[in-house]
Amino acid sequence: MAIFIAFPFACKAQVESGGMADLFSDEPEFLPVEEAFVFDFEQNDDVLTVTFDIADAYYLYKHQFKLVTKNATIGEPGLPEGKEKQDEFFGLTEVYYDSVTFTVPIEESVKDGVVKLRYQGCADAGLCYPPTTKVIYLEAVGAASDSASAAAGDDVTQSSSVQSEQFTLAERLADDENLLWTLLIFLALGVGLAFTPCVFPMYPILSGIVIGQGKEIKLSKAFWLSFVYVQGMAITYSLLGLVVASAGVQFQAALQHPIILSVFIVLFLALALALFGAYELQLPSSWQSRLNNLSNDQKRGNVIGVFVMGVLSGLVASPCTTAPLTGILLFIAQSGDMTLGFVSLYVLSLGMGIPLILFGMTGGKLLPKAGNWMNIVKVTFGFMMLAVAVLFVERLWNSEYSNLLWAGVGLAAFTYYSVMNQASSPSLAKGVRTLVIFLGLFASAMIGYQTLFGSSYGNSAGTSTTASNTHPEFMVVKSVEDLRTKVAAANAQGKTVMVDLYADWCVACKEFEKYTFPAPQVVDALSDTVWMQVDLTDNTPTNLAFNEEFDVLGLPTILFFDTQGNEIKGSRVTGFMRAEPFAAHIKKVLGSN
Repeated sequence: MAIFIAFPFACKAQVESGGMADLFSDEPEFLPVEEAFVFDFEQNDDVLTVTFDIADAYYLYKHQFKLVTKNATIGEPGLPEGKEKQDEFFGLTEVYYDSVTFTVPIEESVKDGVVKLRYQGCADAGLCYPPTTKVIYLEAVGAASDSASAAAGDDVTQSSSVQSEQFTLAERLADDENLLWTLLIFLALGVGLAFTPCVFPMYPILSGIVIGQGKEIKLSKAFWLSFVYVQGMAITYSLLGLVVASAGVQFQAALQHPIILSVFIVLFLALALALFGAYELQLPSSWQSRLNNLSNDQKRGNVIGVFVMGVLSGLVASPCTTAPLTGILLFIAQSGDMTLGFVSLYVLSLGMGIPLILFGMTGGKLLPKAGNWMNIVKVTFGFMMLAVAVLFVERLWNSEYSNLLWAGVGLAAFTYYSVMNQASSPSLAKGVRTLVIFLGLFASAMIGYQTLFGSSYGNSAGTSTTASNTHPEFMVVKSVEDLRTKVAAANAQGKTVMVDLYADWCVACKEFEKYTFPAPQVVDALSDTVWMQVDLTDNTPTNLAFNEEFDVLGLPTILFFDTQGNEIKGSRVTGFMRAEPFAAHIKKVLGSN
């Protein structure tokens, strides 16, 4: 029986008949994709012409040409007729040999509007290349017009001694004399990170493991289960951190892929429905019988299972590009000491786990001994699972209307608590609960109301609402060489340069665009600085060159260049920063007034 494995982008190798002699013949040498299909393009006003020179014995699939745009509108490409070919996987399809030229009408585009062209081809000898993407930058077409990047001004004095937080942490970590104190600092930073949305999904999971055992549990047992859970989480975070340090934004992009995020959303919605009583999650009876026999000595929690849950929790709550974590990653990348880097990440993760351990140990003790509270706790965990699902939805749907989801969860939760509270006997505690429930319902309703109608108040005055939410237009950077050219041009005018590295999948990048860049204090601080932007959404060779050139560990990353074209040492910003601290950082780095 002959067996072969076909990757999604691969074609079955075509082997000429020749008996056993072919098994010992030399394998053909295949050209790199860039040489097999030589790409070129030209724009004449509102017409884009694309050309591929195809090497002999190679071909391109007609149906694999795909175009997507950004800040541009195009018509249907005029693809010519191809040659019919019977393909193993695509059936009877059209392909192009030798060369192909086609035009794309441009309806409208801003300067440096983007057209991403995806194509795929194969060699007759049996190799098929994965789909390849080319990025084309357009000249302005239609109503769009060019605008000046910034007014000419005086030279700006830089202060290379000023460093952003993650660089300060990286240097302190590299100092062996302060290593103990530095690790203690990271332990404290981890405790602080435990109260961020990055760790929030772990609280309901840990509660289900410890509090959800069904009976009163000893303090020592609660501590042990919580500690084992945190060990799984800490080791996972440490390993993930090392992968991020070595793989950079490619790993981060994978965890933010819409398909993976969608799986997480569906998973937490399913868990929420189970906790609401829609159905029961349980193993088959035969499995349950075997597990019961194996766990007679550990009826209140299986240590291995708890550890695995900790590992899975670390995967679900993917690493955040916050300043302390980035500081360790910078240290790992710069020093190459992966062992010390792992220990530092482990200590940071343990700090994140301390509140989790305390929560696991005391949560059950603070609840009533018995009664309907068990159902209330179960449903509460369901609402917490819904909240986690909303967090992942916000990564996919960056809109202020996502607040309606939070309002809906809040209204549903506090309405449920109101119904449960009505059944309790009159007491001071019931009065306090009634007040809290009322405040929760009111706050949830106001979030929804402000999301739907809040903007009308700002527009009624007809003043500068729009103006306050604008910033200078970014100059699009196409490659590392293009960056050097444009930085040199800015330096010739006596200007510094800010470069924003972003991606469409990066939530924090969109927060920068929405909250930080338009702020008046930020615009004022960058008045003598040229704004540039690099789109790292796709893992193209050009984007990978950016990652390697600047050692990009995560997005967003903001770079600052002085008037001599050099990146200002220690000025880089990684992760989201609000307008006030970002403006202060700019003034310290660039010496703005």
